[in-house]
Amino acid sequence: MEHFTLPHQHGQSKDQLMENMPSTENFQIIADVFKQLSDTTRIRIFWILCHCEECVINIAAMMEMSSPAVAHHLRLLRASGLIESHRDGKETYYRASKNRKAQTLHRMIEEMMEISCFQKNIPI
Repeated sequence: MEHFTLPHQHGQSKDQLMENMPSTENFQIIADVFKQLSDTTRIRIFWILCHCEECVINIAAMMEMSSPAVAHHLRLLRASGLIESHRDGKETYYRASKNRKAQTLHRMIEEMMEISCFQKNIPI
């Protein structure tokens, strides 16, 4: 990459930073993952599935939602690779994926819950 010149010079070269910056496409992938978890319902469903494997009907009961509404959120989470499913007879069971992305997001959610709820004195 050629030398990078900024409009305002503050005495520091940004060449190495710009050379190592991931592509816009990479940032879009990350933004898409965060979009999935920007919805309260999806983040709650994902959190549940990080702690247990469950079918749509039971998830719907836990969420106090209809099964079709939960199924919609499950499709989005599965498409993003955050959850996986398997069939057992007529039932489909869901759980958080064992991949690094899902496990890292789970840890981030737990950390943010602890930090944010502790600051507001909300029991976890």
